[in-house]
Amino acid sequence: MTATLQYLVAVIGAGPAGLFGARELANKGARVLLFNRDIKPGGLAEYGIYPNKYIMKGGLRKQFRQILDLPNLDYYGNVTVGSQGDLSLDDLRALGVQAILVTVGAQGTKWLGLPGEELEGVYHAKDVVYYYNHLPPFSKKSFLFGKRCAVIGAGNVMLDITHYLARELKVDEVIAVVRRGPAEIKFEKKEMEYVIDNLDQAALEAEIERVTPIMRAVHQDPQAAKTTILEALPKALPKVSDTRFRFEFLASPVRMIGDENGKLTQVELEDNILVEANGDTKARGTGNKRCLNVETVIFAIGDKVDDSFGLPVEWNEFIKNQNPRFPIDGISYEAPAEDVFVGGWSRQASTGLVGYARKDGTNASKAVLQYLQTKQAVEPNLKAVAEKIKSLNKPIVTKEDIKKLEAVEIAEAQKRGVEEFKFDSNEDMLQAMGLTITA
Repeated sequence: MTATLQYLVAVIGAGPAGLFGARELANKGARVLLFNRDIKPGGLAEYGIYPNKYIMKGGLRKQFRQILDLPNLDYYGNVTVGSQGDLSLDDLRALGVQAILVTVGAQGTKWLGLPGEELEGVYHAKDVVYYYNHLPPFSKKSFLFGKRCAVIGAGNVMLDITHYLARELKVDEVIAVVRRGPAEIKFEKKEMEYVIDNLDQAALEAEIERVTPIMRAVHQDPQAAKTTILEALPKALPKVSDTRFRFEFLASPVRMIGDENGKLTQVELEDNILVEANGDTKARGTGNKRCLNVETVIFAIGDKVDDSFGLPVEWNEFIKNQNPRFPIDGISYEAPAEDVFVGGWSRQASTGLVGYARKDGTNASKAVLQYLQTKQAVEPNLKAVAEKIKSLNKPIVTKEDIKKLEAVEIAEAQKRGVEEFKFDSNEDMLQAMGLTITA
């Protein structure tokens, strides 16, 4: 029997960047080992998209199933890779892996280092999103969502959090605290449709009026900004709660204040002005400070990569080779180690949505394929890989196991008469797949 010579590649992370990158590699003949920290594949496509977007998620899951069905792709779920993981990058190299594509997303959380961030009631948006999307272990964490909540940020994640607070928890008030002005919001009209019926339009009018002199000083049009914010009104979803949603523009949190029990009671804000610098508009603090009475603050200000993964980090991102050997569209996907590549949010945190991650993961794989052309193809020692995986002495999830889990969850959803059912603990998922938990 003739030996099959292939390139052996490890892809770390099975979100959209990792899955579509793995597909590119497998379709070009490489043998792909796809490792995932979570049990289920999908990453933020599974655990970051708002839960009720069933059609979008269903379409993505169908594509992911097709990728996992590729014969020269092996899936290993419930395995962490990194300097503190089940396997290190050197462990993979010892198994004959010739290139490593890191697509673990931006698993770190970006904090501002403000006083009071440790108080109960202060959270990062990612943790909240994972919580309501049932990602273990976040699904089992305790969150204090009070009657009045401040969400820091002006992007789609801020609106997702507002959506959850207004339509699911039905809190009294959600205040979006925005560092810059109404002309520099980052959210999309479609996402605003879910919550605009809760928007206090009189408060918005007053807020626009308050910041108008500051906007005009940097040649911004307040009325155009207001029109953009209200663009979603014609397709507004009727509100299901009396939650009051409003904006505080040109304001930055400077500290959180708590009571004697360590629970949040206020967030202190500093008012900003806008200044023009190098063709850009920036916010600058005025020194004027004031407090909002809130029981919850959620920071929706972006993410950063995981410092503990084992790759060098700078400015919240993994360091890339500034003089890449294999650039794609002028972009470097290369880590300092010549056999390591980064794609998706691992390359640039918090950029774009699923479509972006898909394209970036695919392009990262093209860079990997160029690198592999400088190497000799080998006969992958899959037996050694299997033995190493077995030696981890923990339940390892394969693509066949994922099919079992999907079937059980679909059956459970039908039994309960709901659109979707998800197990929210690893133990329940492993049990559904018939995998035992070893000590």
